[in-house]
Amino acid sequence: MSDTPYFDKHVFFCMNMREDGRACCGKQGAQEAQQHAKKRIKQLGLNGAGKIRVNQAGCLDRCEEGPVLVVYPEGTWYTYVDTSDIDDIIDTHLVGGKVVDRLKI
Repeated sequence: MSDTPYFDKHVFFCMNMREDGRACCGKQGAQEAQQHAKKRIKQLGLNGAGKIRVNQAGCLDRCEEGPVLVVYPEGTWYTYVDTSDIDDIIDTHLVGGKVVDRLKI
């Protein structure tokens, strides 16, 4: 068994849908953002073992700050408005290794 993680980075997008009127990421463009990130990571050739994995997640318990995503292993939490914010997270953090301070929560 190897001590090397299967993925270098793992990105989880909260997809939670609440029907009680409280804030939820699923009603704030999470699906579109996650699909955009997944497609862009593939286009950049950054998907697969030893690279980056983009996943959907259930409630990450920060919907009031959302929509949200979290990048592991760093444990960096972000919010976003649109796909240009997602591109900034990909280019600056996932590729460049620097936190996007304006989107960090």
